[in-house]
Amino acid sequence: MTPSNHRLFRAAWWGANLLFSVSFLALLLASGWEYSVRRYLDGFSDAIVPASLPSEEKKAEALLAWMRAEPMRAVAEVSTVLPTRDPQFTLNYQQLLRACGTATNAFLNLARLSDLRVRRLLLLSRDGRAKHVVAEILIGGRWVVADPSYRTLLRDARGRLLTRNELQDPAIFRQAISQIPGYPPEYDYSRFAHVRLERLPFVGSGLRRLFDSIYPNWDEALDWSLILERRSFAALLAALLLTVSFLLLRQLLAWYADRRLRIPRFHVRRHLLRAGATFFTSPEIK
Repeated sequence: MTPSNHRLFRAAWWGANLLFSVSFLALLLASGWEYSVRRYLDGFSDAIVPASLPSEEKKAEALLAWMRAEPMRAVAEVSTVLPTRDPQFTLNYQQLLRACGTATNAFLNLARLSDLRVRRLLLLSRDGRAKHVVAEILIGGRWVVADPSYRTLLRDARGRLLTRNELQDPAIFRQAISQIPGYPPEYDYSRFAHVRLERLPFVGSGLRRLFDSIYPNWDEALDWSLILERRSFAALLAALLLTVSFLLLRQLLAWYADRRLRIPRFHVRRHLLRAGATFFTSPEIK
């Protein structure tokens, strides 16, 4: 190999190490951020949902009752500047708890820390735009619908909790919304999704068709709402993916240096093992 190739490799090697170090630092910071958010939500949910409540339905009702109670909450002069995916804001500002997207965000974050399995559900218009956001809760083996912005679980005339598929029936949908004053009839369930890829310009619709053809239930296989609705978790996941990617890149470059270029490099693992062995080995007394 020529010296210029060696110089190019060393530049790539130090660049990969720098990127790995930065991404690892970001991972540590994001982990601390997510931990603090979880601690905050854990204390918040414990104050709202008593541990003695016997069922998922009672826990969901307790959360919705807290949202209906309208305790003292902050009012922002300009609500558009508030972070809409940070539960420490969505739980404490009146404007955010009244909008469907951020009210559902607050409900989902508290519900998870109350041992409920929940996910968001987007109600779509014919052109693929989101017209309303609700939540689904796993109760009794069924994913039933809650509307946090209207502070209610959707039920039929007999009081039975309803799933999104049942709400596709126009008669059942009319029964459910007739019990909710002022509920817009256009918030029907003719079209829905968990992830709205149509937000991506030019490629969104094509990506949905591609994913549907490869794995039809891809948008229900994971809790996408946790990634899309909580900034701290999204940052943690992004930092983790970057850290793993740059670590793999570093390993690939290390293999190339050892097997192809045959140039010496600093072996971190080997030196750590030697340092550990030296530290924990008793010195010989002569």
